[in-house]
Amino acid sequence: MKARRRVSLLGWLACAVALALPAHAQTDAERGPGPGPLAEFPVAQGRVTLRQLTPDIVRLYFVPNGGAVAAPTLVVDPAFDALASGEGAEQRGNAGNVEIRWAVIHGELVARKGGRQVLSVDIAALGRGEVLAHHDAADALYGIHGYDAFERADGGLRRAGRQVAKAGEQGFAGAPFVWSTAGYGLLADAEGARFDLDGGNIRVHGRQGQAIRDVYVLLGPPKAVFAALAQISGRTPLFPKWAMGFTNSQWGIDQRELLQLVDTYRAKHIPIDNFTLDFDWKAWGEDNYGEFRWNADKFPGGPDGSLKTALDAEGVHLTGIMKPRLHVDTVEGRYASEHGLWSAASKPAPDYFSHKTVRDVDFDKPATRAWFFNDALKRSFDTGIAGWWNDEADTLDSDTQFLDMQRALYDGQRAYSDRRVWSINRNFYLGSQRYAYGLWSGDIATGFASMKAQRQRMLSAINVGAMQWGMDGGGFKKSGTGADPATGGLTPENYARWIQFGAFTPIFRVHGELGIKRQPWVYGAVAEKAAADAIRLRYSLIPYIYSYEYQRRVTGVGLVRPLLFDWPDDPNVREDVDAWMFGDYLLVSPVVEAGQATKDIYLPAGRWTDYASGRVYEGGRSIRYALDAKAWSDVPLFIREGAILPSQPPMDYVGERPLREVEVDVFPATLKTSFPYYDDDGDTYAYERGGYFLQTLDAQRNDREVRVETAAPSGSFRPALAWYLVKVHGMAAGSVSGGGQAWPEVASVEALRKHEGAGWARGSDRFGPVTWVRVPAGQALRIALTQAP
Repeated sequence: MKARRRVSLLGWLACAVALALPAHAQTDAERGPGPGPLAEFPVAQGRVTLRQLTPDIVRLYFVPNGGAVAAPTLVVDPAFDALASGEGAEQRGNAGNVEIRWAVIHGELVARKGGRQVLSVDIAALGRGEVLAHHDAADALYGIHGYDAFERADGGLRRAGRQVAKAGEQGFAGAPFVWSTAGYGLLADAEGARFDLDGGNIRVHGRQGQAIRDVYVLLGPPKAVFAALAQISGRTPLFPKWAMGFTNSQWGIDQRELLQLVDTYRAKHIPIDNFTLDFDWKAWGEDNYGEFRWNADKFPGGPDGSLKTALDAEGVHLTGIMKPRLHVDTVEGRYASEHGLWSAASKPAPDYFSHKTVRDVDFDKPATRAWFFNDALKRSFDTGIAGWWNDEADTLDSDTQFLDMQRALYDGQRAYSDRRVWSINRNFYLGSQRYAYGLWSGDIATGFASMKAQRQRMLSAINVGAMQWGMDGGGFKKSGTGADPATGGLTPENYARWIQFGAFTPIFRVHGELGIKRQPWVYGAVAEKAAADAIRLRYSLIPYIYSYEYQRRVTGVGLVRPLLFDWPDDPNVREDVDAWMFGDYLLVSPVVEAGQATKDIYLPAGRWTDYASGRVYEGGRSIRYALDAKAWSDVPLFIREGAILPSQPPMDYVGERPLREVEVDVFPATLKTSFPYYDDDGDTYAYERGGYFLQTLDAQRNDREVRVETAAPSGSFRPALAWYLVKVHGMAAGSVSGGGQAWPEVASVEALRKHEGAGWARGSDRFGPVTWVRVPAGQALRIALTQAP
């Protein structure tokens, strides 16, 4: 193939298809009513059916002679009716100057972009039980798997050679899915798969020689490919709003210490929303469902709900650890024996914590899942366990044990309560995301080297669809035998920098081994200030972050994404793990080296503003960025031109006060940019029934004018929000008008906040001249800011 020519993101078409049907294929007219297949092709021992499911998804599946299509695996969302949304065989279209078409030529499904072939898939290969595709050998390929907690993570993001898609060990993320920034993706419907990527060929075989009979072909830029993936494999439910905040996990704690720690966080006004409890919370090893109920000795207020009442008043939620194993010689263990719930791969053995005999149940069994959210666990949920930390379900060489463990909790909680489910789990296989499933990277080590490697782990996990990712901030394992028992050997600098890193990940959490403390004040005054400032910055961005919680569900792309999602044609970002996008408008590049005074950071094409200083950089090049190597006070953070950034004053916890005014920083560009501001009750699934607030904010600069538009909102939820305080940067306006009339100018932004209605003020900040505009929320308005003479 010839080398690909560069094509802008807007030059993509998310739709297909012009099928050249062979004489033996079933035509649209012959297939009868309903969507039906677009074409059928005889192959050895059966036929392959080719169907266009949506404008950007084509499915190929094998049907044996005299048989039926195989049932989908857990990779495919049960709610996705793969045969219910066919489009006409003559559909095609174009965006910009690039046209994308599908065709069937000489037994291959061929995808063309702008008249050039980008991918072909061998139809007959499915009859042999494999997937075979061809592409330009220079294409950058991604997906398939991430990294486990202990392997070297310096292999980058691209995939080549032999690769295995599996859930794997601790921290591992896998999917039978490979994709390219050249504009395509392949998803095999398989539990476990082997990929051979060699010189322009992609071969996919099933685990342990199993045939693969079903494959989905996706076409488009990275965000379109992930939108299609979410449609097939399932969209993510929204996490509760409190999960956007900070989580402190601790192993080795009781009720008294817990309440003391919460009081200290509140006294210091260091925000926190969630405290996660290890073995300590439960009656581990006791009879009568000890694995599922409170330890009344350590947490006397747990069983009767009084601890929950006290923490509710402080805005703190509790997450409890869950294990896949039961103590055999207990009521619950005997129940598992009587009902055949044990995993055949798990043998009775002494538990490392209780020293009593335990065994893992098999979550792939429907009976296990139906029983697991039992009456004892319901009681613990009612009395304060608001989230699930699922641990150690990665020891049985199963791709689905962790998935089905959280599936049991998700289905159980949803049947019992309308409160949202939240979980973290120690590995990921595609399909898990449907069950309010977060991934954390496992029992990682303390130290800068370990922290640095979390960048590859996060971004490679996101590249397989694990958008809700987090880590044990600070590291789990102690760094050597002489380490301080309180910190596990974590230095103050490492702690401060790790908190800053964590503040720009999807799930923001710290943890450590038994007895280790991860509170900011443990690490000294300098580290405490740097860490607390990063946590507060995270909390100021909650309106921005929570809007991406909704966007992840709708678009399939999460809060964090590698730079190659937005700049797929830039070769400089193909392996870039040093920086990533935090939403559409913020680029972050955390410090991951000890004592670093300067850092080289690559900024992709565009115009970027340093969040800390206001300095403006032209992208498409690397910059040398100065760092604070003594007080660790800086997080390299850059604002993309066109940014629309809603924020709030930091609170001690999410929802501490009703949010009546949201500040919106606007950095207008000549091309119109948008931000879909989203809110809901933050706690229930009412959003699935229309109980949300969604209002799109637009901005654009034209010569001496900036236009800001607020669209009519959708959804039935009515938040406390009454005003947007829009801060238009780079302009000192001479006049502002909206709704067909001039708006009044007031003396200062302080006066504007107290103003009774809409109005504006002008001044400056670290970014330069600024015009503040007080805009009523929930109304459709067009506002024009005209430059002062």
